[in-house]
Amino acid sequence: MDPLRRFVRRGGDQVETGLLVALAVVGVGVPILNLLVPASSALHLSTYTITLIGKYFCYSMLALSVDLIWGYCGILSLGQAAFFSLGGYAMGMYLMRQIGGRGVYGDPILPDFMVFLNWKSLPWFWYGFNHFGWALLMIVTEPPSSSACSIV
Repeated sequence: MDPLRRFVRRGGDQVETGLLVALAVVGVGVPILNLLVPASSALHLSTYTITLIGKYFCYSMLALSVDLIWGYCGILSLGQAAFFSLGGYAMGMYLMRQIGGRGVYGDPILPDFMVFLNWKSLPWFWYGFNHFGWALLMIVTEPPSSSACSIV
């Protein structure tokens, strides 16, 4: 029998529980080390480190989803990458609206790239993105991809 299968059979549950505990400790401990520990302490985590850890978590979720569907089902699906990109685009639209007049061109309504491209008004589909709730709703309610539905 394959050594990996024997390992998973004997101690797979313990490894899974340990991984979940480690993720919970990182998920709770990292923000605490940023917010409650003073900046002069060696245990303080900077905001840059927090965003870096967040990026690592996002990319690891994307990698795990591709690994699960490709490794276990044998289906090469680009749906995860497409929806990961759509969520990033929606968040980028929200952040561009939050800049307001602090951008390079100083226009409080139009994002900088629209001013650069000489657009006169904001497109209709950008209007809701000045609210975080709307951006989150657009990220969560993306339609399911046909490739993700094909494994069921």
